[in-house]
Amino acid sequence: MFKRTPDNDDSTRTGLSVIQAGQIHLRTLILVRWVAAAGQTATLVVVNFGLEFDLPLLPCLGAVFALALSNLILMGRGRGRRRMTEREAVLLLGFDVIQLSVLLYLTGGLANPFVILIIAPAMVSATILSRGATIGLIVLAMVCISLLGSYHLPLPWSGWPIELEPTYLLAIWTALAVAVVFIATYVWSVSEEGRRMSEALAATQASLAREQRVSALGGLAAAAAHELGSPLATITVVANELSQEVPKDSPIAEDVQLLLSQSERCREIITGLAQTPEASATAPFARLPFSALIETARAPYSVEGIEVSVLVEEDAVGEEPYLPYGPEMVHGLGNLIQNAVQFADRHVRLKLYWTDETIRLTVQDDGPGFAPSVLSAIGEPYISTRAGSGENLGLGIFIANTLLQRTEADLRFSNRDGAKVEISWSRAILDNSATEGERL
Repeated sequence: MFKRTPDNDDSTRTGLSVIQAGQIHLRTLILVRWVAAAGQTATLVVVNFGLEFDLPLLPCLGAVFALALSNLILMGRGRGRRRMTEREAVLLLGFDVIQLSVLLYLTGGLANPFVILIIAPAMVSATILSRGATIGLIVLAMVCISLLGSYHLPLPWSGWPIELEPTYLLAIWTALAVAVVFIATYVWSVSEEGRRMSEALAATQASLAREQRVSALGGLAAAAAHELGSPLATITVVANELSQEVPKDSPIAEDVQLLLSQSERCREIITGLAQTPEASATAPFARLPFSALIETARAPYSVEGIEVSVLVEEDAVGEEPYLPYGPEMVHGLGNLIQNAVQFADRHVRLKLYWTDETIRLTVQDDGPGFAPSVLSAIGEPYISTRAGSGENLGLGIFIANTLLQRTEADLRFSNRDGAKVEISWSRAILDNSATEGERL
């Protein structure tokens, strides 16, 4: 499950909103419980006075009053708070199950057509709470359903009381038990997938933001190098003049030589900063040759014992293309290369191919390959992609897929003597993006 943040913090440290299990908006739960209290009151009034069924009205209204009173207490204690903890939500939903069970006990038990509502708190839990909390509420609901099958007041009815056959009551109990278990399980699975998707998207955005900050630092370094170049040149000229005027046996001769050597060192550092590749990445649609871009993406993932080779396929047509050099491209390709290096036995091949219409990169390793059972689902978060791997969550592949799709890339995953990933771009789309960037 996901870590809970303090009540006054509705976002992650990166500023990205994440759906979190175990937390619920206090206002939402209060509103839902007021609706439940109003609905129960309206039903009792209509059935007792409109349909003229003889209900134990005072005890029933007492149960509704208990629900309303608990809501008032919740409003008072929760003033100034936006969220509830999981423990608080479980206690309130458990109270709602018991309160509704009391109403059903007073109005016919399982024979009451409104008995289906007893599964509602478990559905709410399946949507927002953890698996353990949901299981606890399911068990509580099933216990209450079982007790209502044996212990309840007669169903209010005009004329002779209705006596339902035990077999029919057992069928109702079975239907409710199956509904509360399977519907809650399905709802929880869908909600959990949504939470995982939200977390994975947040991780993608955080990775992209981090890469953009690195690129911005590169641009800042280049600007600083440009600004420092002029005063450093002046210092170097003055130091050279001093070295010519100061005799070699002078006590300050060594200091002058030290000044010269350090100014030269500063010049080398500033030159390096000005040539940092990240500096050019801050410009929109900055472009690099295809092979240079791949070399840049693979550079951080060199591992001893794993050979990573970059090859241009023999049937490549025309001049080598230029691709956008940006965080989406570098980080997306880097994640795929890192995944290949991580699972390769000895080598990873990066094959480059291009024509007048298509640009393609093939990343192939000699490892165990992708698990056949999830091959069609690769690219989704939290899918373990590698055969025999119990720890890989597939988040790196998901991030790479998401980032590269922003560059209009098409990814295909397959197995051929290991894992194989083909990333292809339409050359026309990349050329159009470059033209638009130049116009900007």
